[in-house]
Amino acid sequence: MSDRRAVVGVMGAGETAAEEALVLAEQLGAECSRRGWAVLSGGRPVGVMAAVSRGARSVPGHLVIGVLPDAGEEAAAGSGATAAVDVALFTGLGQARNVINVLSADVVVVCGGGGAGTASEACHAIKAGRPLVLLAVPPEWVAFFGALSRSVRVVSDVDSCCRAVAQHLVAR
Repeated sequence: MSDRRAVVGVMGAGETAAEEALVLAEQLGAECSRRGWAVLSGGRPVGVMAAVSRGARSVPGHLVIGVLPDAGEEAAAGSGATAAVDVALFTGLGQARNVINVLSADVVVVCGGGGAGTASEACHAIKAGRPLVLLAVPPEWVAFFGALSRSVRVVSDVDSCCRAVAQHLVAR
């Protein structure tokens, strides 16, 4: 077992995120920080990314990492593209940064589902052998990702999600 802080990648919808997903993401971010886990997201100031970052930052000792699609121009212009992150990683890779999100996380959580970007992150997690936990996602997501990998965990609340994450982290 490594002494390195565990990194939980939380993915989900941006501008189209449902209110339920935002509430769960904020709770999940706080609980991850309470457990001493670093939280990684897409780092933008919208949707699940902003909510999980906000929740994680509400707990002392937090570490919030944002992997951003641009090269830093938006932040330099003062647009706040980094949301509430401690470490902003500007990739300049656009949507290709989704691979970095997944490969930098010890466990990937999809919170509430999302669009094509979130689905790509879930697929990358399966392909890369990263543990994937689906938190309160639509039934279609459960069916599709469950058909791709039997190791996908499906949970409906933050406590169950954190238990699933902890089980994966013990095995790393």
